[in-house]
Amino acid sequence: MSLKLGDFVMVIDDDLSGVIKQISGDVISIETEDGFLLDFKSDELVANNTGKSFSQAVFSKKTINDVVFEKEQPSKRTQIKKKPKDRYEPTMEIDLHINKLVKSSKGMSKYDILTLQLDTAKRQLDFAIAKRIPKIVFIHGVGEGILKVELEYLFGRYNNIKFYDANYQKYGLGATEVYIYQNIVPN
Repeated sequence: MSLKLGDFVMVIDDDLSGVIKQISGDVISIETEDGFLLDFKSDELVANNTGKSFSQAVFSKKTINDVVFEKEQPSKRTQIKKKPKDRYEPTMEIDLHINKLVKSSKGMSKYDILTLQLDTAKRQLDFAIAKRIPKIVFIHGVGEGILKVELEYLFGRYNNIKFYDANYQKYGLGATEVYIYQNIVPN
């Protein structure tokens, strides 16, 4: 690039511009619009034939109202893309651990705890059927397996559902996934 005395230049990595006043080797002195004399290397400057400062050159085609209008426009909402295997993940998870259902299980017998867990599962399943939610995961834990057996008995009483062990990678052995057939019309 050939810069000469009197050329109007802009500084590459700064909001500065000015007129070349002195060239000595690789160092070029420019006088800014404010009257300061600053030294730069030749590779830090770029010729500006318009004679306008950096901010004038960038914003010369826009008025303040245009800039404000552009900023006030709502941005387009980008939809989050899901992986195919994540699209079919259950939309509802119910944790049946007793500490998730009540603040304190102190004073409750094992029968009371099991009854509360089963009532919660039945209520949530009925809710999902009513709201047409296709999949639910009931997190019951591993334990002695009593809750799991009782849940399977509960699910077996419904004709429009299918149940199986939930995703092992996500839940381990302590969860059951329920699929609800929505196209069955009640009599």
